[in-house]
This record gives sequence, C-alpha cells and structure tokens, in this order.
Amino acid sequence: MPKPAAPTPSKSRPDAAAAPRRKRGRPAQDANEGLRRALIEQSARLFREKGYGDTTVRDIAAATGVHAGSWFYYFKTKQDILQAVIEHGLTVALADIASIDVDQLPPREALLRLVRAHLHTLLAPNQDFIPVMLYEWRSLDTEAQERIIALKDRYESIWTRVIDRLRASGEWAQPTPVDRLLMFGALNWTAQWYQAGAGISIEELADQAVRFILRTPLPPAA
Repeated sequence: MPKPAAPTPSKSRPDAAAAPRRKRGRPAQDANEGLRRALIEQSARLFREKGYGDTTVRDIAAATGVHAGSWFYYFKTKQDILQAVIEHGLTVALADIASIDVDQLPPREALLRLVRAHLHTLLAPNQDFIPVMLYEWRSLDTEAQERIIALKDRYESIWTRVIDRLRASGEWAQPTPVDRLLMFGALNWTAQWYQAGAGISIEELADQAVRFILRTPLPPAA
C-alpha cells in the first residue's frame, strides 16, 4: 500500500513552516515557577487554616487550579511541600532582617527594626509561612528539621548581635536565655490574636513590644 504523501505547507500561511513548535511535556520555565510558587502559597494558607494533618493533596490541587496528578510534578509528597513552605518563609524573613544595617544603628533602634520586620512577617496579609512553621515544623522528618534549624539559627544570630549591643549599652540589663525565649514567644503569639484594623497597627505594636522587652520607656524626642 503506498505511503500517503507528506503534507505541503499552505502558501496562504508562509509563516507556518517557520514557526517553532512548542515542546510537549514540561511547561515553560516561567509558568513552571509560577505554578510552583502558587502551590507553595496556597499550601501555606491551607496548612494555616486547616492544619497540616487535615489538608489533603486534593485540597491543594483544587485551591491552585491544577489536577491532583499534576501536583506530583512539583512535589513528591505532602511533607515536601510543607518543607518548601517553611523554607520559603524563613528565607524571605532572613533576607528582610539581613537588609537592616543593625551594626550601624543605635542598638534600641536596631531592635525596633528587627521587631517590626518580625511582626510584619507574622501579621501582614497573606503571610502564612512563619505561622505554619511555628506549629507544623515537627511534622517534618529529622533531615528536613535540621535544614529548618540551620535557617532559624542564621535568623536568630542577627538578633544576638543586637542583644549583645543592648547589654553592652545597659539598655537591656543582663538578658538571659529565658529572656530570649520569652521575647520570641510573646512576639510569635501575636499571630494568634492580632487583627488588622482592630485598633493598633503593626508599627505601633512593635513600639510597645520593644518597651515591654526592654522594660524601659522610649527616650524623649530630641
């Protein structure tokens, strides 16, 4: 049986033969990264609202608008996406405070800037990543927990530099390890009760938090 003749490009569309064919399979890089980011963001929201244990892969796929099977192209397990959520949140939070030149600021001002950045990471709209870390990171396996702890240590090391300067200046007399735990505990607990537009801004809350931490009033305005 003779083979059918190969189709000839239409003369009415001279660009048809020259147009590059889109490869099937993986999506374009921009679309790939955009969808991965959407999966992380929607997963963070669902983990915060429903809890990690009660959020299913289908919940995440539905919230992102993808087929449940497509989800596994980006993450192999639900724990993988929990790790991605926490690492993303910590990486962004670390970049935010690393951009503050804490060594060149007066120590009290440096602490205020750190507290503002920390509260913004916790309380600003669509900031679900760190609250998820606070309550769900123990759902990770040991290797993933070690990666999170390494990031957290880098984050806290910037605070340590400021605390050491506050102690040297006498503005925070003899801060102890328990003081540090109480400070982060109080700041992190705001995620449970703070409501935007309910009488106090994040900036005002940061001011009051610093007064509480240092147990001293703000210096008089010049």
